[in-house]
Amino acid sequence: MNAYTAAVSARRSGFRELRVGAKVRESATISSFYLEPVAADGWRPFEPGQFLVFRMPVQGSSDFVLRNYSVSCSPRQQGSYRITVKREAAPNGDVPDGVSSCYLHDHVEVGDVLLAEGPRGDFVLDSESKRPVVLLSGGVGLTPLVAMLHALATTERKVLFIHACDNGDVHALRDEVEMIAASRPGMTAHFCYRFPTSNDRAAGRHHSEGVVTRELLQQLLPLDDCDFYLCGPSPFMQAVHGMLRGLGVPRQRIAHEFFGPATVLETPAEPAPAEPAPVGPSPAPAVVMGGAMTVEFRKSGRAAVWDPTAASLLAFAEDQGLSPDFSCRAGICGTCKSRLVSGEVAYFEEPLDEPPHGEVLLCCSKPRGSVVLDL
Repeated sequence: MNAYTAAVSARRSGFRELRVGAKVRESATISSFYLEPVAADGWRPFEPGQFLVFRMPVQGSSDFVLRNYSVSCSPRQQGSYRITVKREAAPNGDVPDGVSSCYLHDHVEVGDVLLAEGPRGDFVLDSESKRPVVLLSGGVGLTPLVAMLHALATTERKVLFIHACDNGDVHALRDEVEMIAASRPGMTAHFCYRFPTSNDRAAGRHHSEGVVTRELLQQLLPLDDCDFYLCGPSPFMQAVHGMLRGLGVPRQRIAHEFFGPATVLETPAEPAPAEPAPVGPSPAPAVVMGGAMTVEFRKSGRAAVWDPTAASLLAFAEDQGLSPDFSCRAGICGTCKSRLVSGEVAYFEEPLDEPPHGEVLLCCSKPRGSVVLDL
């Protein structure tokens, strides 16, 4: 069993039982599961955009997998959660069906109990900002953005919700999004169908056809300085992120839920010049560059001044041209674990499993001072 399927530890007390109160078909491939804590104190508040971590059984074995599903309901809906999941069937016989999504769709029914931990994640709505908001989603990536849309409906901020999918048969939560958008002035929804059906056209279910293009964004986007939130499949994310940057949107205005390296979305600046690894027995003190806080990657023979805008040590390592192993990027799976040769780190997202002494999870930590990593 790999780290992703086995990351269940002594801190299992963080998981609690959630009973399925309802199972609702949202489209041909997507269903929603309404979950209520079994214990009276089992509900925990969430910020719009966050996800729950589920411990799912693997059919035919004693193994489990951990999977993340965004909460798609309003954060004001206290006492229960909703997750909206696409059934990920394998396109051919070469790879297996999605273990977790197919289990939910094919085996889980009302009254069944699931194990979940969280909510987690820092892809959350900036409630302090007063700027207009643009929510851009593709496919089932709309789920965290629907929760954000619910929250934004109680504010006075301008909101543009743009969703792209194949057609109305696979468009989940369409009526709900339209209802929220119509709840007050200043909120607009736009649906872009890549392959609309004749029924879609006859019923006026979409506003544009094809894919999201630069021209469409120029037509739709408000002139104001906006906050952008993106979630969807990798090709969609890469294309839309590139268009926004090409339109002059600053990188810091674009938040995204993306379980992959940021370098996939945007080519980073040139890595800082590599510094020679210090000679001598390990552990040794970190390289000092003019008194600045530094991160040294001992095995790679590189060192660089820490960038305080870096999302994590993992993201910083990627910015330096390194490719550490990772999977969840959320402190869950343990794949990004590295030996901490010297220095201290702080976790901005508490790891699901506390790493052993002398080791650190790169994806959810930042340095407290200069550090040396065995990477």
